[in-house]
Amino acid sequence: MRFRIFTEPQQGASYETQLAVAKAAEDLGFDAFFRSDHFVKMGDVTGEPGPTDSWITLGALARETSRIRLGTLVTAATFRYPGPLAISVAQVDRMSGGRVDVGLGTGWFEEEHTAYGIPFPSLGERFARLEEQLEILTGLWGTPDGETYSFSGEHYTLADSPALPKPAQPGGPPVIVGGTGAKRTPRLAARFADEYNVPFTQPEGTAAAFDRVRAACAEAGRTKPLVYSVAQVVCCGRDEAEVRRRADAIGREVPELRTNGLTGTPGELVDKIGRFAELGAERVYLQVLDLQDLEHLELLATEVMAKL
Repeated sequence: MRFRIFTEPQQGASYETQLAVAKAAEDLGFDAFFRSDHFVKMGDVTGEPGPTDSWITLGALARETSRIRLGTLVTAATFRYPGPLAISVAQVDRMSGGRVDVGLGTGWFEEEHTAYGIPFPSLGERFARLEEQLEILTGLWGTPDGETYSFSGEHYTLADSPALPKPAQPGGPPVIVGGTGAKRTPRLAARFADEYNVPFTQPEGTAAAFDRVRAACAEAGRTKPLVYSVAQVVCCGRDEAEVRRRADAIGREVPELRTNGLTGTPGELVDKIGRFAELGAERVYLQVLDLQDLEHLELLATEVMAKL
């Protein structure tokens, strides 16, 4: 089981704050630092000092860390054209020495699209765009040196692209597809993904989602192994008072967090993570919402991660 720190900087985090969390995660032995890709805060927070661009941030972190993997959970296909996105991700991968993973999704938060002038098409069109983007990204990165890449789809057309720059990782960074959709998501994961992630879902629903993707892989005749992972909000404390203090800091109730996330003492977290492991999860993304609380990361590393 590998543990990845997953942050939501749009809720209010400067680059310096994200750097402190990434460095702490690296020093404490976590496998990766991931961040969301959002432009507007959610819920009852100010969001100040404002959003930070995910790939600009990860490019900077690539030069200020040395071991930890870096990525998005997830980049919205509505935010960027696939060709320029392929260039950005490949460049950050080279800047990091091959430590990038890229999660890609449809985009879902309409408010941030209207706030920054980004078109927000129907769900069906967003899935169609996502599928074309996945094909283009993997196609560009997988094009042999000296050859060109072309693609003609409903939403994007590329003609004789030099397919440069090449990422540091041969064939490109690992691609993450996530969500609990019953039909389109499993098909896209089976076709394009290196990892399938189930976010914010309890073990029973996670098991069903994993099974749908396994079935889609079998139907597609996929033989390449697929990594299965989960993302869960985390709120850990040595005792109930510490758990409550951390829940209060992120504006959540302890009973709700216990039901919908990884919340409680280290022993409680170890037990629940073990349930996900039994389902086949190989990675856990720990969604840490209070980025000022680096002691939380230390507790997770020494009392949870060390036992798993």
